[in-house]
Amino acid sequence: MFSSVFSATVSGVDGFRVIVETDVSGGLPCLEIVGMPAAPVKEAKHRVRSALRNSGFTVPSRRITVNLAPAGLHKEGTQLDLAMAVSLLVASRQVSGTCRIQDFAFLGELALDGSLRPVPGVLAMVLALYESGHEGAVVPMDNQAEISFLEGFDIRVAANLVQVAEFIQKRACLPRPKASSAIPNTSPNGATYGQIRGQRAAKRALEIAAAGEHNILLAGPPGAGKSLLVKALPEIMPDLSLEEAVSVTKIHSVAGLLPSGSGLLVRRPFRSPHHTVTPAAMIGGGANPKPGEITLAHRGILFLDELPEFSAHVINALRQPLEDGVVNITRARGTYRFPCRVLLAAAMNPCQCGFWDSDSQDCACTPYQRRQYISRVNGPLLDRIDIWMPVQRVDVKDLAGVSREERGDSVQERVTESRNLQKKRLEALGLLTNSEMGPRELSTLLSISASGRKLLLDAYSRMKLSARAYYRVIRVAASIADLALSGRIEEEHVAEALSYRQRLFE
Repeated sequence: MFSSVFSATVSGVDGFRVIVETDVSGGLPCLEIVGMPAAPVKEAKHRVRSALRNSGFTVPSRRITVNLAPAGLHKEGTQLDLAMAVSLLVASRQVSGTCRIQDFAFLGELALDGSLRPVPGVLAMVLALYESGHEGAVVPMDNQAEISFLEGFDIRVAANLVQVAEFIQKRACLPRPKASSAIPNTSPNGATYGQIRGQRAAKRALEIAAAGEHNILLAGPPGAGKSLLVKALPEIMPDLSLEEAVSVTKIHSVAGLLPSGSGLLVRRPFRSPHHTVTPAAMIGGGANPKPGEITLAHRGILFLDELPEFSAHVINALRQPLEDGVVNITRARGTYRFPCRVLLAAAMNPCQCGFWDSDSQDCACTPYQRRQYISRVNGPLLDRIDIWMPVQRVDVKDLAGVSREERGDSVQERVTESRNLQKKRLEALGLLTNSEMGPRELSTLLSISASGRKLLLDAYSRMKLSARAYYRVIRVAASIADLALSGRIEEEHVAEALSYRQRLFE
């Protein structure tokens, strides 16, 4: 007796369809699972046996072989439990329903009593099934929120194995997912943009960084407000578009970080790893690679506080992902691709004691100590940072006076309008922001005034910019022009962009 049922698994952050084949034949009673299963998949035989018995079904006292095809793809997770149980029920003739078996895929972890538990990565797997041409999928009740937005795909939710069996035999109808409102990501530590006093230059730099998704470095003495400024950055970032939200939610679902009951994430992720983070935790890795911090911050903000304290291996590992927007990790089992298009925001002190060039306290570091501290942040990484912004302590007048600071929502409106201009300009190329443009796009899509181009070429020689820095200045100038709703890049836009390339520690 034989049957095949469809399910899915996750590799990296992408889903893949899996065919669960079950053969019940003569021989010594056993249940074997083949097809490169990981340990949690092999353990499914114990969960499936108990779930079937406790749900009123029987487990044939015969030789049962379960094959997970394609056999060359490594299978992880517990989401195949339900498909294995359904396949065994069909193969042993306890359940019949050829039509629904072929049209629907089955995802979910089985408890010993037959109830269904949620599994991570459901959104990625359902999208893979949809692209494979399936009519629908049956998923656990607790996973319904993250896939309730999908249209044109028949998704049903179930609480236990008995409900699924009755649905297959058309004795009962499983409900469709209920629409769920997205749970927004709030600003870390409750930082509010409009409550930050002073720091107008730094706020302007943050606005430009948010508009074009430009990397930014804030440097200044302790207590000047560097971390507070960065933590308020999510407030002025535009909400995720539907395409971005699907990509971000899929990553967080695979990583098991999606809040319970959450639908699509609408606010951009904010990740702030501690400086003791390892390279594998930062960019992803492991025997079976999982997304790292830079991927979890995809389409959001990766905040590196106290940048020089991060290990040289971590800083060097960031260079290529920041440039390409993707991490490729190769293992014996294959190559895993993790998206990582992020806005890198970093903060650091100008020296070890933190008070070099400060008007509040004298620096206690020798020139050699200061050079050693600054050298921890290598030149190649600094060359990939678009905006360098010095931050000094807030003036007493700004602290004591009546607050007249601009609210974050008004800044967000300007940033969103700027992003809409960029989307209109770049949509045909599949790009979203100015920071993603390469030399070809910069030369064909942007118009620079004669005076602006002359200033740019003069600065290239005078400031000894690298070719990478030259193009990054143009990208920043384009974002400044977009914020000003200008049809071309003028001289003043180039001048402001160049001002953010001034060395901080000379």
